[in-house]
Amino acid sequence: MPIEFEGVRISWLGHDAFRLKDEKTIYIDPYRIKGKEAADVILVTHEHFDHLSVEDINKISSERCVIVAARPCAGQLARVRAKEIKYVKPGDELEVEGIRIKAVPAYNTTKFREPGRPFHPKDAGGVGYVVTMKGISIYHTGDSDFIPEMRGLKVDVLLVPVSGTYVMTAEEAASAANAIMPRLAIPMHYGTIVGSEKDAEHFKRLAKCEVRIPTRED
Repeated sequence: MPIEFEGVRISWLGHDAFRLKDEKTIYIDPYRIKGKEAADVILVTHEHFDHLSVEDINKISSERCVIVAARPCAGQLARVRAKEIKYVKPGDELEVEGIRIKAVPAYNTTKFREPGRPFHPKDAGGVGYVVTMKGISIYHTGDSDFIPEMRGLKVDVLLVPVSGTYVMTAEEAASAANAIMPRLAIPMHYGTIVGSEKDAEHFKRLAKCEVRIPTRED
């Protein structure tokens, strides 16, 4: 079942993938989804295979769909169906289908492939998104650590990774949530590649805001 929050239905589709729905249907980072419902808008945070999946995007996209993606995604998205593709960098703001979208920096400060080489470098151009629909602001952090840019954000719903390795650990995610203090936090980035529901449960114990652990939907 989706998580209902003041008229917006928030469905976790596994890993970092979500579907947000009111009158419009928005997908974020679709990956290994069934694709039962067509998208009005698709958001892609960065170019890694588990966030930019052309196969999954084509399950839900059409000639009426608008895709918003971080600029490094440009080469791969040439192969998808869409009415329009808009490329963004951190700090960009736009309106698509009546939905306000802000691109927020997303990068690692403590997760490295090797010394000096983060999995998600700041200069790589990856983003998170603050999506505002029906007056509700929903922040999907993308693949990120708890970074200074998060401290000034005021949002209603926080979608935050908890698995560690490539993104925040449960402890770091709780620190981010406790700094932002959303009205609701939903953990993500576990159960597919790294992490498990135990990470989500640990995050819930540490966070000072309301936390709902989602049930994965098809």
